[in-house]
Amino acid sequence: MTREASPPVVIVGAGPTGTTAATLLAQFGVGCLLLDRWSAVYPQPRAVHLDDEIYRVLARLGIADEFAAISRPAHGLRLLDPALRVLAEFRRDTALSVNGYPQANMFDQPDLETLLRTNLKRYPSVEVRGDAEVTSIAERSDGRIRVTYVDRADDSLHTVDTDYVLGCDGANSVVREQISVRMHDLKFDQRWLVIDAATETDLGQWDGVHQVCDPVRAGTFMRIGPARYRWEFRLLPGETADGFRTIEALRPLIAPWTSNIADDEIELIRVTEYTFRARIAGRWRRGNVFLLGDAAHLTPPFIGQGLGAGLRDAVNLAWKLAGVIAGDLPQSALDSYEQERKPHARSMIRLALAVGWAMTAGGDFGNAVRRLFVTRMRLIPGLRKKIVGSRTPALHRSAFVRPTHVPGQLPGTLCPNPVGLDGRRLDEILGNGFAVVTVTPPTDAQRCDLDARGAEVHVAAHDSVLADWLRSGHAAAAIIRPDRSVMCAGRDLQKLCELVPNFRHSRIRSHA
Repeated sequence: MTREASPPVVIVGAGPTGTTAATLLAQFGVGCLLLDRWSAVYPQPRAVHLDDEIYRVLARLGIADEFAAISRPAHGLRLLDPALRVLAEFRRDTALSVNGYPQANMFDQPDLETLLRTNLKRYPSVEVRGDAEVTSIAERSDGRIRVTYVDRADDSLHTVDTDYVLGCDGANSVVREQISVRMHDLKFDQRWLVIDAATETDLGQWDGVHQVCDPVRAGTFMRIGPARYRWEFRLLPGETADGFRTIEALRPLIAPWTSNIADDEIELIRVTEYTFRARIAGRWRRGNVFLLGDAAHLTPPFIGQGLGAGLRDAVNLAWKLAGVIAGDLPQSALDSYEQERKPHARSMIRLALAVGWAMTAGGDFGNAVRRLFVTRMRLIPGLRKKIVGSRTPALHRSAFVRPTHVPGQLPGTLCPNPVGLDGRRLDEILGNGFAVVTVTPPTDAQRCDLDARGAEVHVAAHDSVLADWLRSGHAAAAIIRPDRSVMCAGRDLQKLCELVPNFRHSRIRSHA
């Protein structure tokens, strides 16, 4: 057995969630060991969508331009009846959102993971080891955590001691099993066929997401890239993916979208079966071991938030962990991770369940109700914006989210990310520590105090996007957290300044 050096953090799982967490920690100067059971990026496509809030996270990682080159904005949503007649169409505004990026973005997950892994090489404080099968996670008598893993390349056994472990190892999480956490079933299990295909022939379809609302054979069609497409169909009892391994077998399902091309013009990339489930971990932490991503929550893909939920976990926890390790924040700061993220994840899962049941429930009666309701949805004020909008719920109250109970309250929501006069977006202007955004210029003493705490100050012009945003929340100033969520907001700048946590030693100094 080989005993290894002791990094402050070990991350198990080098998918998007684990790689994002490692990158963020490295940006804060925290070294980590990233272990993954695969030798390289997992080659099969899985997630295909992320929203503008998550795009904003990618920009923080430093790969916004690279992601733009491998992704395409989705144009909206079209709801179809079982005969594939259009019930309703919801087009997205092509303008950038308040977060600074398109609201919905389609991509191929292996391409994204390759970007994340390549970007991680800029940070020498992160060591990535593939072919590493974690077998044990145990707390030592001195409070540290011993991680044991097998190098699958030569079957050698290794141990490493660390202060914190992040379990980003997916639905079948070894970390979750090791800390004896159970998943709570939210009572949704459906078997679906997932088809990824490529063709150089344009299918001539509307360039948005097609949702087939059918209690017998619900389905989804979407264009992923210039030559990439995905179909998802609910499997009937007795059917398996093995019955759909060829284009000929798939023709009855995909014919409405592929009638203009021959079988030999379509390349099947993957045909597989997934069981869409809704589950959430009973707790997301034991001691200094944390669960993130699919290890903590599973959602059906009906609103495309599975991958995004994991990245939200990473960006929420990383700055808190970095602050605790640096000594800026108390150990209790880590309690806010589950307090904030678990209700948010549960809310998004419930929304996905509602969409799933709306697509699949009710038999003939359900079809009649959908036809009656969906065709009139456009007449309901504000509903279109909610359907195609990407804003997610506010974070739950915690030590770092202090609601004010006023109309349009800001705490727990993301601040806007407008372009400044110098051409930079607000995220870049503020850096990655705490910040105060205000329409009231602070006094010299207030500026000095905020600088001592490591917080940036941004004075918004009275006719600016930020000033309008503050007014919408009945505030003159807001404390912005490192993850760009609002901690608190109000009219008394002095009181707000006193609430800004010390984060001086954890601020990002550079990106490499």
